[in-house]
Amino acid sequence: MSWFESLVLGLVQGLTEFLPVSSSAHLRLTAAFSGWEDPGAAFTAITQIGTEAAVLIYFRKDIGRIIAAWTRSLVDKSMRGDHDAQMGWLVIVGSIPIGVLGVTLKDQIEGPFRDLRVTATMLIVVGIVIGIADRLAARDETGGRHRAPKQRKTLENLRVKDGLIYGLCQACALIPGVSRSGATISGGLFMGYRREAAARYSFLLAIPAVLASGLFELKDAMESDDVSWGPTLFATVIAFVSGYAVIAWFMKWISNKSFMPFVWYRVALGVVIIGLVTAGVLSPHAAEVAE
Repeated sequence: MSWFESLVLGLVQGLTEFLPVSSSAHLRLTAAFSGWEDPGAAFTAITQIGTEAAVLIYFRKDIGRIIAAWTRSLVDKSMRGDHDAQMGWLVIVGSIPIGVLGVTLKDQIEGPFRDLRVTATMLIVVGIVIGIADRLAARDETGGRHRAPKQRKTLENLRVKDGLIYGLCQACALIPGVSRSGATISGGLFMGYRREAAARYSFLLAIPAVLASGLFELKDAMESDDVSWGPTLFATVIAFVSGYAVIAWFMKWISNKSFMPFVWYRVALGVVIIGLVTAGVLSPHAAEVAE
């Protein structure tokens, strides 16, 4: 991997990780359209450490409170009803599905799931799901001629059942094209949560899964001679900087804006990919790493 490739891919990772468009799909597509080799699951996981570092810094106050309250609740029973202490457990519970499926489906994640036809299909299908969830949330927020606006849930209402559903939605993002934030936020909207609450829990929930995945891949990468460490670390730094900027913008934007621009983008991109593959212009395995 060249330094220019790492710059571009690092930017793509940072700019798309927190938007509901699928960073793994865009890394895969960037390589395919540029004629580069697929950066691979290891590159994706390691650069995600950079974007998660951005989450840790942006949400540092929330994370500090949650860790402190959760730790105290282990020895102080009176703290177990505290919202921040409960959030600690809910993040742990919500991380279970992706942890189990990530290990179980590792070979599929690094192989068949990277087929561009799968990616395109997921872009379209999940895009439609996000659109439906967005319309449902908008209807509740604005009401209508014959109904009053409906009060949506905040993170104070989050319970174990909802945490597990969030976790299952997050696990779907193991397939390129789904989008971690898109799946979890739309899942939250379907369950009646406010946009900002769904996004905040989505980002907090991603921390254990992404860091664990990154460290797991890092361990394997350190035992391999195929990793271009300089460019990969450079891409990770670029992903951190651009990712932090996107979080700051997205958290302000999401509170009262529609997801429909992302929905139309996802559907259009998926249709274009399917069209190119069907016409033989693009191979469904373009830019894959040779075995």
